[in-house]
Amino acid sequence: MLVRYRYRIDPTAAQRQALARAFGCARVVYNDALAERRRASQAGEPISDTEVQRRVITQAKRTPERAWLAEVASVALVQACQDARRAYRNWFDSLTGKRNGRRVGRPRFRTKHGRQSIRLTRNGFAFRGAKLYVAKVGLVRVRWSRDCPRRRPV
Repeated sequence: MLVRYRYRIDPTAAQRQALARAFGCARVVYNDALAERRRASQAGEPISDTEVQRRVITQAKRTPERAWLAEVASVALVQACQDARRAYRNWFDSLTGKRNGRRVGRPRFRTKHGRQSIRLTRNGFAFRGAKLYVAKVGLVRVRWSRDCPRRRPV
């Protein structure tokens, strides 16, 4: 079972900029992954999850027009790729009847407007005292509204 906790953070101006960069890069990778899956399905070629990730992250970082993807934590980019995979799986499972609940529509591209978010695995963050370390962002001050079970009390 997965558990999610939400806390308010107080990033500095530089950290806000780094987080905004991470949000934008994750959105671009998500959209590229959706586009790659659509292109592959229209061409009739099967494409694996690792191949999509290799094309939209690893190879894209080597091109001059997407070299800025290397400025953010790769954990956020991989999770964005996994989110696109999950969106497609939910859609296909909904079409075939494997998924319970209401029908899910085709995955949509993300926009700059609206809620911006990234997902990080355990490799992308760590608790350091009363602060939270986020990869390639730094130590961010957190307003602890309640104790996080994984964090040691200060």
